[in-house]
Amino acid sequence: MENDLTKKLIECVPNFSEGRNPHIIGALERAFASVPGVLILHRTSDIDHNRSVITVAGPGEALLEASVRVAAKALELIDLNQHRGVHPRVGALDVLPFVPLEATSMEECVQLAHEAGRRIWEELKIPVYFYEAAALRPDRVRLEEVRRGQFEGLREIALIDESRQPDLGGPGLHPTAGAVIIGARKILVAYNINLRSTDLELARDIARQIRESSGGLRGVKALGLPLASRGLVQISMNLTDVDRTPLRVVYAEVERLAAARGVEIEESELIGLLPRSALEGAEASALKLKEFDAQRVIENRVSAALRALSFPAQTES
Repeated sequence: MENDLTKKLIECVPNFSEGRNPHIIGALERAFASVPGVLILHRTSDIDHNRSVITVAGPGEALLEASVRVAAKALELIDLNQHRGVHPRVGALDVLPFVPLEATSMEECVQLAHEAGRRIWEELKIPVYFYEAAALRPDRVRLEEVRRGQFEGLREIALIDESRQPDLGGPGLHPTAGAVIIGARKILVAYNINLRSTDLELARDIARQIRESSGGLRGVKALGLPLASRGLVQISMNLTDVDRTPLRVVYAEVERLAAARGVEIEESELIGLLPRSALEGAEASALKLKEFDAQRVIENRVSAALRALSFPAQTES
């Protein structure tokens, strides 16, 4: 049974512009849980980013319904005019990527992304941009290009620049919920390295040196961000090709560049889950990877969730 179910699964990793209010975050998670067949795999929230990532999986039809419900809940509870955080964003439900698992295909995820976008616009009147494999235009494949200007800038320029208008809806953004950026993509790893420093320019310089677009490491996207609540700075990364650039390679390069400036790594952290291959050749302890256990590996977490679904805990009457 587990193998049959696994073959039908698609992963969804929505990012929400709320990481501080536990009541709102809980309500978003419950919106997913309200749809039968959706497996909630993990949740990460960060107060400096003011952002939460909820990792779920399920068959396409269940994820479609859950995505509309959670977008409605984000619309109800999150006002971007009141939102402040160090992570770039354009929407209350900011990013909604669908990721193929096992026997599901990228084409299925593209179709799911387009259908989710259509329903979110038609039912909720939140404009939609499509990115990565679901992009309708070549200049919108990269998430960072779609999100350029963030909510405050994009809501103004979209009114006068046709090239920045949403793919569905618009021309402007929703006044409180902004826009949802919906995509289909391969598995990526959201990975951060925190430095024992408050020097933001140092973090930005290291981020520039390691990201692929500047000639750095293959499949690495990086930003330097302040973590005011912790008195640290962060190299915030998306790793899009962990088979070629696993975590140990990224960690070693950041460690080398930071050491050249007399700065040590405080810790590294994983946002959401990672595939088993991403840890190739390294132990979590060697990466100073905090709050890590075997259930942060996506293959393990999916298996555990399916076992729980197949054999629910028994209670005494």
